[in-house]
Amino acid sequence: MRFSILVLESPYQRQAADSAYRFARAVLEKGHQIRGIFFYMNGVHNANKYQKPPGERNLGTLWTQLQQEHNLDFVACIAASTWRGMNEDLALPGFRIAGLGQLALMIQESDRLVTFGG
Repeated sequence: MRFSILVLESPYQRQAADSAYRFARAVLEKGHQIRGIFFYMNGVHNANKYQKPPGERNLGTLWTQLQQEHNLDFVACIAASTWRGMNEDLALPGFRIAGLGQLALMIQESDRLVTFGG
């Protein structure tokens, strides 16, 4: 089965970003595919390379490791990024900034879209 994942919340806001990360890992471990992960609304903060939480897990580092291990398509929405001061210079390696058309392609090329946050 081929999944796309939509992340709507920032990494330390609630549990949604952690749940999305763990879901992605589980999907891949079970032998399924991930078409891409789209970060929208406050979810674009997951792509910020300057988040360095003291004494906690660094979700940005975990996302980057996952992307590099599996060559996944990680997209932060350009409109949501612009509104929140995020740009390509601030993005973690493996993240790209693009429009909602990329989300539409992910959905079209997937069997399921799973959304985290709201």
